[in-house]
Amino acid sequence: MTFILLAACITCLVLLITWVKLNPFLAFLIVGTLAALLLGMPLDDISKSVNKGIGDTLGSLVIVIALGAMLGKLVAESGAAQRITLTMQQFFGARHLVWAMSLTGFLVGIPLYYNVGFVLMIPIIFSVAYQYKLPLIYVGLPMLASLSVMHGFLPPHPSPLALVTQFNADITTTFGYGIIIAIPAIIIAGPLFARTVASIQTKPPTLSLCADRPHDTLPGTVNSLISSLLPVVLIGLTTLLSKIFAGNQHAEQALLFIAEPNQAMLLTIVIVTYTLGIRTGKKLSSIMMIYAEAVKDIAMILLIIGSAGILKQILFDSGVSDEIADAFKLLDWPPLVLAWVVTAVLRLALGSATIAGLTAAGVVYPLTQHMNIDPNLLVLSIGAGSLFCSHVNDTAFWLFKEYFGLTIKDTFRSWTIMETIVSIIGLIGVLALDYIIQ
Repeated sequence: MTFILLAACITCLVLLITWVKLNPFLAFLIVGTLAALLLGMPLDDISKSVNKGIGDTLGSLVIVIALGAMLGKLVAESGAAQRITLTMQQFFGARHLVWAMSLTGFLVGIPLYYNVGFVLMIPIIFSVAYQYKLPLIYVGLPMLASLSVMHGFLPPHPSPLALVTQFNADITTTFGYGIIIAIPAIIIAGPLFARTVASIQTKPPTLSLCADRPHDTLPGTVNSLISSLLPVVLIGLTTLLSKIFAGNQHAEQALLFIAEPNQAMLLTIVIVTYTLGIRTGKKLSSIMMIYAEAVKDIAMILLIIGSAGILKQILFDSGVSDEIADAFKLLDWPPLVLAWVVTAVLRLALGSATIAGLTAAGVVYPLTQHMNIDPNLLVLSIGAGSLFCSHVNDTAFWLFKEYFGLTIKDTFRSWTIMETIVSIIGLIGVLALDYIIQ
């Protein structure tokens, strides 16, 4: 009976978001409360669980996600992303242009959220395709594959970062494993797959997208690269140095303090405010306005992430998590495969990769309590499943279709298959890493 109620609640969540078109934040609140009532939780405990679910999920995420949004916005507004793209084009040349686009998406995808990266990169994609007279999909798909992989797999993006927190994974290890898995996924779903769909005809809505910033107004290449990747460099370098100075207590503590994501992101913002802001001629007041706009852009994402933690907490506090864990054991499926399947099904139903990943976390959370699973790989398995088979209920599907001027059929042939390839390669990579580690 418990599982029937749980299935009914998840179905209700799907219908509220997809059919009723209710805001996901409100849908999670309603379904979480409904689940608690149906599972027989005492009324006095329901509000406590709701508050704890939101608080525990957001407590360690708000600072990182907000500062990450600020960094991404400044990278976009300063022209650093455009400078990185130009440098990649010059380095790779016209013959290997699609590889340059993939690498650009990989680099700018670290600080930029997918939707921000998409809107920012579209003019660059159009400009490159127009300049080199290449098919638009052939140029654009490799970059967008990279952006999608980085968004779905790696912290500090919202869903992977929330999963790292919920499963008590290590952000540095997850990022390292994610990079290992991301590279083959990007290569196969990007440059290699793009060759097979290069003949698809596109009718972009406007050529004005080819306009970009004058090159002499852009920040330098070294400045752009270092500023964009600084959080990754700081966390990775200080973590490594802390192991080298393990015998020196004060040095080790200082390095681990900087390696903590909140502190690394704060230090990054302080530095890039100068390197990409003041140094390029921007006033501090205008930089603060950019930061304020960035936080507005992700306000709803924060609420959705927080509310998604409610379901996990309700299942845990009601005792249902133990029943779920026992049932998963009876299925005799590899836990990482099971996590991927659950997330992929939710992705098909809900559309949003972020919401699918966060919802799946509540369902598979009991696995971490009762089974010996590497939490870093569990984060990546759910991340891979959250990208599976993007279709008509996903806003990214329509962004790609409309900007590239495609038919529904051709969008399925290109975008949907690309996302599915990324998801499946991601699962294969997770299983391969699990086998190697064990």
